[in-house]
Amino acid sequence: MGRAQEAGWLAGLVLGAGACYCVYRLAWGKEKSRKTAAAGGSRGCPAGPGQTLLQRASGLPVVASPSPPAEDDFAKSSSILEAQHLKKLICLLESTEDPLIREKALITLGNSAAFSINQDIIHNLDGLLVIGNILKDPNPKIKEKALNALNNLSMNIQNQREIKIQTLKVLLNLSANPAMTSELLSVQVPSSLISLFEGNVEKEILTRVLMLFANLNDNVKQKENAFAQHQFNNGSLFSLLYGESTECTEKLLSLAYHHDVDVKEKVAKILTVL
Repeated sequence: MGRAQEAGWLAGLVLGAGACYCVYRLAWGKEKSRKTAAAGGSRGCPAGPGQTLLQRASGLPVVASPSPPAEDDFAKSSSILEAQHLKKLICLLESTEDPLIREKALITLGNSAAFSINQDIIHNLDGLLVIGNILKDPNPKIKEKALNALNNLSMNIQNQREIKIQTLKVLLNLSANPAMTSELLSVQVPSSLISLFEGNVEKEILTRVLMLFANLNDNVKQKENAFAQHQFNNGSLFSLLYGESTECTEKLLSLAYHHDVDVKEKVAKILTVL
């Protein structure tokens, strides 16, 4: 998967979820915070190899590593997977770096995520966090399968907040690279994305959206002449942020009076170089 396609997938996920964010807030309210153990303890996963100091130092099997799921778990129809199978697949993603096993597990999870009952199970097993972390894998095939899974999971309103947060982290990394700016600004986005620049949006999301805009803004200003010659389509992210409509600027000016100091500082930085 090329850089432009990867940027499009990621931006599509976060921006599509953004279009439904207000619905999420009305329907579910603020999600309860959950404590997630970094080794998967909240899912009851056995500790994998290398997860204790003694095990790393001695090489002894101090804690048994989880067994790979049976081939039947991969082949089983995604519509009839039970919670135990989904749990096994999620634990496996955390405990192995084998690309073939990861790819198979992600394909199965992605297919199962097309069914609403499985979306809820994966959410309750903190599968969104695990799959989101897989986006760091350098293997483009694995990234693509993880994005496919997140795309299906984003159909669940309860998952949308968490998926925006996960993909925003990756989008921020991409926006820090000036070479990715054109690809990101070319992505077609829903006009409802502008609703993320409002004071009632949760701070964790609002600050990341502002940081994304600030990174893109810096990159555009550094290569202003090059971008002036670039043709961006109507409906692109560039059109939304820098087009003829003044709605984006108006929302930023409103955020300049936000109660949170961090938000106000980020808005001031953007407005300074707009």
